[in-house]
Amino acid sequence: MKKSHGPAFKKEVIELLQCPACRGKAVIKGVFHDLVCVQCNASGWVAAATGEALPLEELVTQLSLRLQAAQRHINELKQPRATGPEALYQEGNRLGAGGINYTGD
Repeated sequence: MKKSHGPAFKKEVIELLQCPACRGKAVIKGVFHDLVCVQCNASGWVAAATGEALPLEELVTQLSLRLQAAQRHINELKQPRATGPEALYQEGNRLGAGGINYTGD
């Protein structure tokens, strides 16, 4: 069943690209000082599909979604999983007495 009205259940992730004008730096080099990039609303990011700047409310949401995904990825990399014979000793298989880990030693 498709939703016919009202807000979406989940926020759609918009693919972002670095701004081509400022190359993701949010400022453009002026003659005497740096100027804010008007092409990306001084964010350094534009929508990949259209190349246009996102409204500030939408930009904050999209950057937050990207940050959360990056933090999840970092946390996964911080907790490496054992592989090979080592994995048998790290994971509990509940085959021993009282449901403890049995390694066969």
